[in-house]
Amino acid sequence: MINSTQVSYFTFAAYFNIGLFKYLFFLIIMCFYALIICANLLLIVVICMNRSLHEPMYLFLCSLFVNELYGSTGLFPFLLVQILSDIHTVSAPFCFLQIYCVFTYAAIQFHNLSIMSYDRYLAICYPLQYNTRMTSNKVAVLIALTWLYPFVGVSVTIALSVPLQLCGNIINKVYCDNYSVVKLACSDTRVNNIYGLLITCLLVFGPFSLILYTYVKIFKVCFSGSEQTRQKAVSTCTPHLASLINCFFGSFFEILQSRFDMSSVPMMLRIFLSLYVLTCQPIFNPLMYGLQMTKIRSLCKSIIFSQM
Repeated sequence: MINSTQVSYFTFAAYFNIGLFKYLFFLIIMCFYALIICANLLLIVVICMNRSLHEPMYLFLCSLFVNELYGSTGLFPFLLVQILSDIHTVSAPFCFLQIYCVFTYAAIQFHNLSIMSYDRYLAICYPLQYNTRMTSNKVAVLIALTWLYPFVGVSVTIALSVPLQLCGNIINKVYCDNYSVVKLACSDTRVNNIYGLLITCLLVFGPFSLILYTYVKIFKVCFSGSEQTRQKAVSTCTPHLASLINCFFGSFFEILQSRFDMSSVPMMLRIFLSLYVLTCQPIFNPLMYGLQMTKIRSLCKSIIFSQM
């Protein structure tokens, strides 16, 4: 039996030899990462530097874009190193650090999207009371909870996984994943499984329930309201709905990958499915909000063209 102190590194079995194509993949992913950094940084600067955007909706967006930078940095540099490497291994401490970054990124993403749906719910269903219900103090508390709650919850997950006695060190993915590590354990994992189920319910289904509730109320007001109300709902909720669908679509792929046997699926497709939520969200969100929201789009144009 190999215990946790003897497992000093993990090996990724999902990588395979692609010859000189690895340099092409390296360039593609590096360009993708650079685009993510530039797009999200641009929108963060636009929101922070323009006082006209210091409103709850845009502050929640700023939190979303900061999280995209955080999650991307926890994944892309690691992928770039692994693509060029001939030996696809990672030290155990770094592996758990990556698990922490990826899991907190995903949890913060869900919470960001849920408070954004709550904000749109108040703006559409209670327009006259919006400023009294969504105060600056409330915005600060919501953003703080969005970040602190996942960090605490995932810290416990990592604390339960690190001491596990492992019987192997092969991870069938291209990055570190907590469930993959737990599956390697030869010791009792009941506490890990129970807490994993509990924290999943709290960090995923909790925000999902709030999103579902708010959109039921929004749609109810839209169907019974005026044409102006419907237009306002469409203009402000379309980017958010698109982001939600993309996020849950990617999360569904990840659940399939983790919980079910996908050996009959081609390796390249499995890699794409496992990376979808971590790679497509950080570029999808800034492009969606930057293109759809007139205020942000016009300010972005003025910043870009003023530098030329």
